[in-house]
Amino acid sequence: MDGRGRDAQPLNGKRRSRVRASAALTAKSSRWLRRERLHKARALFGDVLHRYLAPLLGLKLPRYAGIWASFAIIAASTTYGVVKGDHISPVLDQLKDWRDAGANAAGFRIAAVALGGNRQITREEVLATAGVTGRASLLFLDVLSARDKLKTNPWIADATVLKLYPGALQISVKERGAFALWQKDGRVAVIASDGTVLEPFVANRFTRLPLVVGQGAERQAQEFLALLDRYPEIGGQVRASILIAERRWNLRLKNGVDVRLPETGVEEALARLVKLDRDKKLISRDITAIDLRVPDRVTVQLSDAAAAARNELFKDKKDKKKGGSA
Repeated sequence: MDGRGRDAQPLNGKRRSRVRASAALTAKSSRWLRRERLHKARALFGDVLHRYLAPLLGLKLPRYAGIWASFAIIAASTTYGVVKGDHISPVLDQLKDWRDAGANAAGFRIAAVALGGNRQITREEVLATAGVTGRASLLFLDVLSARDKLKTNPWIADATVLKLYPGALQISVKERGAFALWQKDGRVAVIASDGTVLEPFVANRFTRLPLVVGQGAERQAQEFLALLDRYPEIGGQVRASILIAERRWNLRLKNGVDVRLPETGVEEALARLVKLDRDKKLISRDITAIDLRVPDRVTVQLSDAAAAARNELFKDKKDKKKGGSA
């Protein structure tokens, strides 16, 4: 007892109380410091926001701005989906159809198409190539684009497209002519005089065209065949003209004889061949090849049968000479 009727408290209990009180005071002080720092940060951040956002907050937005902003977000999302999903072409085609449908409803439907100049290609092919369909409208038809599309067809060298409002279209095409047949790697195609490949050779109407063979023959055919036409005695007997190494020509005649022409002086070689055939019936003889590559010499290759007969003839002559000398 301490004289006041109270039990004496142990010394260790007082120390623990003081420690607890000190810890509580420290925690309270730390919370206060954190709150103060937070208030200061919020005040500073608020000043910065106010400084930079005040001009925007002062703006007066137009009426229905929120609705237009929503539409813009939807449009941006739709555009992103179209691009990401690679649906641009179908979407553009659909928009063009809607546009043309509106123009057609307004009286600009293509009601008549005047077409001229086409012989090798059909009317349907011309219209499809030009992009003129049943849904197309005259108002939005791009004549320059239609002309460029028509010229992608190898048969069409040039084209003219005119719009005659309110509902007529005029198309004139200039076709390339079928000039020759060109064989390369076992495949035969119809070509124009400028070497343009017109189509694979499938039609019987092209069977009478001259045949040229070899790499580059389609580009050199016009010049060579024009030279060959000056000598109809030879040209009428030619089955095929073969370009060798893109440098010189061989002629394969209808009777199987090969005529080897020089790289230069082709006209002189053809004139010499005409004279030899006229004077000595050279082409109709039992031979397989005539070599005209050397200017002052003509070399002839006999057929196997003619070579065997010639050898037999020389053998008989040798035997007679031996018998006579004995």
